[in-house]
Amino acid sequence: MPTAARTSAVVFDRLSFHWPDGTPALDGLSGAIGEGRTGLVGRNGSGKSTLLRLISGDLMSTSGTVTAVDDVARLPQQLTLDTTRPVADLLGIREPLTAARAIESGDVDPRHFDAVGDAWDVEARAHVVLAEAGLPPDTLDRTVGELSGGEAVLAAIAGIRLRAPEITLLDEPTNNLDRGARERLARLVTAWRGTLVVVSHDVGLLELMDDTAELHDGTLTVFGGPYSSWRAWLDAEQGAARQAEATAASALRRERRQRIEAETTIARRRAYGRRAELERRVPKIVAGARKRSAQESAGRLRVESAVKESQARAALDAAERRVRDDAGIRIDLPDPGVAASRRIASLTDGERTWTIQGPERVALIGPNGAGKTTLLERLVANSSYPDRQSADTPDPGADRPDRRSCRQSRSPLPAVSHTAQVGYLPQRVDGLADDASVLENVRMAAPGVPPAEVRNRLARFLLRGATVERPVSTLSGGERFRVALARLLLADPAPQLLVLDEPTNNLDLDTVDQLVDALSAYRGAVLVVSHDDAFLARLDIDLTLELRDGMIAQR
Repeated sequence: MPTAARTSAVVFDRLSFHWPDGTPALDGLSGAIGEGRTGLVGRNGSGKSTLLRLISGDLMSTSGTVTAVDDVARLPQQLTLDTTRPVADLLGIREPLTAARAIESGDVDPRHFDAVGDAWDVEARAHVVLAEAGLPPDTLDRTVGELSGGEAVLAAIAGIRLRAPEITLLDEPTNNLDRGARERLARLVTAWRGTLVVVSHDVGLLELMDDTAELHDGTLTVFGGPYSSWRAWLDAEQGAARQAEATAASALRRERRQRIEAETTIARRRAYGRRAELERRVPKIVAGARKRSAQESAGRLRVESAVKESQARAALDAAERRVRDDAGIRIDLPDPGVAASRRIASLTDGERTWTIQGPERVALIGPNGAGKTTLLERLVANSSYPDRQSADTPDPGADRPDRRSCRQSRSPLPAVSHTAQVGYLPQRVDGLADDASVLENVRMAAPGVPPAEVRNRLARFLLRGATVERPVSTLSGGERFRVALARLLLADPAPQLLVLDEPTNNLDLDTVDQLVDALSAYRGAVLVVSHDDAFLARLDIDLTLELRDGMIAQR
């Protein structure tokens, strides 16, 4: 159940933030985040990243206050870095490190001593935090461009640990991390000192938290325990809420029936009194007294019925407010009609070729920098490759005991699609025409579908009204992802192969659930690159291939 946070590290008092066009991101938010490790969850667009930027001072509130210590460090969701920047600069120690090394080499310029201050052990401490992050000592003398995206994230986190701020804010830190890097980050988080607030969709990381804070419908609620405890509580609470809603709805129907029955009784009594008066069966004075008594009784009955119905209506309203009606995208994938025997794609490392056949689900895993994205890009680039073999290219499926792999006498294309109907969702969600509208972008993929039908389909992705006419360049990151996903899944003709590169990086947990459900119902082939083991475990993967050191192996 919801609990008060431990000793408060950050306090929000009627905090509001509106974007320059007046769109509210947060409105009147009050609450607190406690010391220790807190996982901050919520749907895309709920304001999680905005809240972190307000805590760190990168944004100023429109009204209300954020109370926190001044010593706050934030790792942004998108780590945009100058590739020529030294890693020592990323760690925030470039100046004292350079000065200390100059002094060690014999340069006694007073400016170097001023730059070093008390940080004589800066290099040794840097090596310690880099080692904790799984990075070698020579990382300190490299540039950011020499690191993979995951290594850059770990180096930035190492810099935060070296600085040791009182409050650290991490926004989706696992998005670019491979499995090994995620394990190292988990160890860092477990041993973290100070207050740590993590925004993430990574369930494994959220399980390491002391508290779970949720942003929902403009309200911040803190729960004692990790994500699984919060999820169990929420599911139970929503089950009880739905039961209470059903009970309240039944009570309202009962009170309405009783009011109708009461009105029927009143009408019958009135009709009986009129007949008695007309037939003069009772003296006029008695008839008048009965009429007044009947009117008073009818009035009381109407009031009592109205009060009971009003109370039942209020109880139903209260019960309905407890039941969440979160708008979620609804993904209905078309049937591409892929036969089980249909060859869809081939991947090779020059030694062996692996064939994706029929509606298979294939996961491609491997460390950062192994070339997974490059392989996908080559596959998509070769998607118009004809579904027949030339005399110079051996048939990957011919004369072999294992249909998945075989020795090759020649090196074929490293990745070949045997269908032109390929849908590709890149990791960076590029490929959209920024100056074109949402509607225009999706119609490019489905030119034969009438605009009205495209609008109806876009509404399932929560892209409605004026939003579909806006240029893609004006959309938020979450909206942009939904456009890319809609363009992929609404393509006409339907793709026979879906190629997904880290598809969960930009999705909230509810949308991941919906994507899993959609892919489970999809009858085409799926090739997915992901470091998210929990996501892959839910896809009923038929084949897992690992790309490492230029070689592909079955896992």
